[in-house]
Amino acid sequence: MTDTIELRSIRVFARHGANAGERDVPQPFDVDVTLAVDLRAARTSDVLADTIDYDALHSGIMRVVATTSYALLERIGQDVLDLVLADKRVQSAEVRIAKPGLLAGATPAVTVRQAR
Repeated sequence: MTDTIELRSIRVFARHGANAGERDVPQPFDVDVTLAVDLRAARTSDVLADTIDYDALHSGIMRVVATTSYALLERIGQDVLDLVLADKRVQSAEVRIAKPGLLAGATPAVTVRQAR
């Protein structure tokens, strides 16, 4: 059985973009992650080591998005997938990255998925 851990609405200011000037000033990016994980041990143990530490996950995602600079949201998404899949307990992951404020009246977003 697979359980799910979600971390939603992670706001990171970073320098990513394909168009001229997009990397000049940090812009907001919103990141959502969904992890497929077997949480049976944590459901009975109540021990943090038996699950994914949300604080560590949040810090890692913030670091990856804020300290890199790419043209495409897809590339940032892969870096986040690499980070979360480094934990062997994660069976699969989905990462959604949105760039609010880029387009008048619309928010571009990319969702990438990867399984073991």
